[in-house]
Amino acid sequence: MRIDTTYYERCIETLEKAYSLLLKADPDEIDYDMYRSASVKEFEIILEQSGKLLKKALKPYFHSTKAADQLYFKDIFRNAVLRSLIDAETCERWLKYRDNRNNTAHDYGVNFAEETLRILPEFIKDANHLASVIRESKGE
Repeated sequence: MRIDTTYYERCIETLEKAYSLLLKADPDEIDYDMYRSASVKEFEIILEQSGKLLKKALKPYFHSTKAADQLYFKDIFRNAVLRSLIDAETCERWLKYRDNRNNTAHDYGVNFAEETLRILPEFIKDANHLASVIRESKGE
């Protein structure tokens, strides 16, 4: 059974739109703040959904659903490399995205947002690639 990635892909589209509008906005205007907030919010949603959906894609590789459900974020992505769903470089980038979020989440101010914005172009590419990997996987 295929994994439904509709919501995930919609979040990626939303991030792409918010980020493109952010790049065009004047940093001194309220629109910039709105697009920055939307970009950060979508980044976080996509990050969490990536782990959840990839976990679903990994379930056929485990002896039980419970065993797959017990995987943490890092384990999910490392197992995806072991199962050749993603390569090691991609895995490391996803772990860095997560670390970036965890290391700066306590500072939900401008620093956190600006650090997140810096990584968005590559993150968007990786999220789109992961959506196709999950969509084409054997699924649950």
